[in-house]
Amino acid sequence: MSTTEDRFIDIETKLAHQEYIVESLNQRVYEQQQQIDKLEQMCAALVQHVRDQAQGSGGGGALAHEPPPHY
Repeated sequence: MSTTEDRFIDIETKLAHQEYIVESLNQRVYEQQQQIDKLEQMCAALVQHVRDQAQGSGGGGALAHEPPPHY
């Protein structure tokens, strides 16, 4: 009977370890999703900033082919 009990204890130990690992992975996935969301917001803000700068300079595309002012 002790072998059956030992097997149950071994299974319960493995299950507890797996539950801990799953919870840890779930927490990490949650943190990564928060970071992804923040980075997407930053990229959207940068895109908007670049668009605003291009509109504010009056054509934007023409300036890309002009030499810098120090030439």
